[in-house]
Amino acid sequence: MDPFKGQGGIQMLLSAEQEAQHIVSNARNLRTQRLKQAKDEAEREASQYRSHMEEDYQKSLSESSGSSGSNVKKLDEETEAKINNLKQSASKVSTEVVDMLLKYVTNIKI
Repeated sequence: MDPFKGQGGIQMLLSAEQEAQHIVSNARNLRTQRLKQAKDEAEREASQYRSHMEEDYQKSLSESSGSSGSNVKKLDEETEAKINNLKQSASKVSTEVVDMLLKYVTNIKI
């Protein structure tokens, strides 16, 4: 009977080994699933953060370029006003300058 008892013990060991392999395999599968889930969640969070930062960047870019555009327009207006001011001043004194130049050119000092 001892041989049958030995056979039963081997069978028990084999079934225990198979059960242990199933447990380890299930644990590996669960770990893989959790890692995949964590990776997906991290990618989703990174994507959200990236889109948020891109949105902030585009917003600040549009604000700075918008104010830059208004600054350029303001500078153009100021420049145009200064040019018109200089033209008016020049037209007021141009006759005086021409008279003064003619006076000095036509006066001969001996």
